[in-house]
Order: sequence, then C-alpha cells, then structure tokens
Amino acid sequence: MRYIDDDLKDKTILITGGAGFIGSNLAFYFQENHPDAKVVILDSFRSKETLSNGNLKSFGHFKNLIGFLGKVISGDINDKELLNSLEKEYKFDYIFHEAAISDTTAQEQDLMIKTNVNAYEDLLLLAQKHGANMIYASSAATYGNAESPQRVGYEAPQNVYGFSKLCMDNLSREFMKKSTISIVGLRYFNVYGAREYFKNSTASMVLQFAHQMLSGKNPTLFESSDKILRDFIYIEDVIFANIKAMQPKRSGIFNVGTGKARSFQDIVDILQSELGTNLTCEYIPNPFIGSYQFHTEADISSTKEVLGYESRFELEDGIRAYANEIRRIYNQEVEK
Repeated sequence: MRYIDDDLKDKTILITGGAGFIGSNLAFYFQENHPDAKVVILDSFRSKETLSNGNLKSFGHFKNLIGFLGKVISGDINDKELLNSLEKEYKFDYIFHEAAISDTTAQEQDLMIKTNVNAYEDLLLLAQKHGANMIYASSAATYGNAESPQRVGYEAPQNVYGFSKLCMDNLSREFMKKSTISIVGLRYFNVYGAREYFKNSTASMVLQFAHQMLSGKNPTLFESSDKILRDFIYIEDVIFANIKAMQPKRSGIFNVGTGKARSFQDIVDILQSELGTNLTCEYIPNPFIGSYQFHTEADISSTKEVLGYESRFELEDGIRAYANEIRRIYNQEVEK
C-alpha cells in the first residue's frame, strides 16, 4: 500500500542499515510501491566481530534483502572515504538513516558515540550538500525511566545507547536552525515484525516468545508480567511513519508508537490464540528490578498533528499479521 501520492520517479534514496530490520522493510516498501525510485542500500553486513557482551557488532543479513533489486553497498558509516565517494557518485533526494550500534547492553561507549553520533553528523553534512531530506532512527531509549506517557523534551537516558540517540536529536536541532533540508527524528518504541529474526537475542519478545512456544516449551515470563507494560508497535506502522516523514518542511523529533501500553502477558496470550498453543506460563523473579522499565507509552499527539501519522495496528492485529512469517522463520531458520 502506497502511503504518499508522489511517484518518486527519478528520485534517489539512500538507506543506511538497509540489511537490518527496519532498513530492509523500507527498501521493499519503495521497491513494491515506487519502482521508479533508485534505492541505494549501505550496510555493515555481519561478520564474526562481536562486542564485549558477546553480541554481534552488526546484525545486517543478506537474507533480509533476498528479492531486492536495487544497489547494495557493504560499508561502515564511520568510513569517511566511503561517505565522500557516495557524495560524489550519487545525488540523494532522501536519506533514511537506520544504521547504528543498537544493542542497549553494549558497554563500548567510544564506539557507540563514534558510530551513532559522529558518523550521523557526517551524514547530515552529506544530506545538506545534496539538499536531501533526512529521516533518521532515534529511540524511546532516550526516555529511560521517564514517567509515562513519554513526551519529547522529558528525556532521562539510562544507558549509552539512549544517550547517543539523544545526542543525535540535539545535533539535529542545531542543524534545523541553519539548514533548508527537512530533518525528522523518529523515536521508535518496541518494534516487532518481519525481518527482525537476524537481530538474534535483541529481537522482539513477540518473536522470542513465539519461537519458544512453537518449540513446545512453556513461555517463561517475569513475575507480575501483566503489570509490565510497553508500547509495542508493528513494523508496518513504523514504515508508515517513515514515509509520512518524507513530506517537506516537517522537521522535528517525534515518537513512533501506538500510544497504548500493553503487557508481556498480553503478548503470550495473543500468541497462544494465533499459534494454536495451550502452554502453561512459567514465572520467574525479575532480576532487573531497579534498572528496568515497567511502563512505556508514547505520546504521539505531535506525530499525528505534524506528520499525519496514526497507528493502524493494535497488538492483536500486528501479531495476527505477523503469525505466518513467525511460522516460516521457525520452520526455515530455527528448526533446520
């Protein structure tokens, strides 16, 4: 489904992190709905390189792009020579910046700031030279333990990832003051949906619970999971927000969520219905009390007003739409 009327013919679009979860979904949105646009993907595809916590440094995976017909470039956004070559070779009209060190448990503060903040400034300068509108991934992690509903301007990041995203937002505001391009930061809340599997242990709990249940294991939740609430948002709503952010003169920082908090217990209950399971939930003590968000809920009033965005998927709708893909991934990737 097309979310804007423009045909984007002869427009060139750069998607950083295009082999990742959200970036690859964006790539296929343009391919399917705006085939006359030229889409260039830049991604630091996964290798065996890991962070100190044992997680992969990059989650980009070629399988997320099977069927994609555009240009694919393997490279690191920290590589200034690469960015200079892109600046000379292309004339971008839009940049969707999804690349990041996105692991909230990463301890490498230097790498996090270098990749998420400093490289972003280089991309902003490129966008400015090309006159390209910038749409970039911020995060609800900027809010930390801020009171719900979370509102832009009331941030309290609790980890270096959230801090780096807040730095990106602050940098964006400075550029907005002096730049003629549109710059839109989208603070994603808890996203789930197709092409997230290769995020491994950082994939959504929707997928993790589902695969646990498909394997016949009882779903394991923290005690009082019916009282641990998050704003879970389906990938199609995230893509919708990104496309709405392409409109000119819409600069700003906006929350992207449903505006409704739902529980982890809700996820399991809905999955039981959609997957046809009837497993007994097992409850364990929460070891993260004191450093754990118990309630997130996006204030999306400005997102509605300025971008014309509104969530179209309740948690039930999103999981229902995702169920067949969950089964496919389980059969083709988990069980093999």
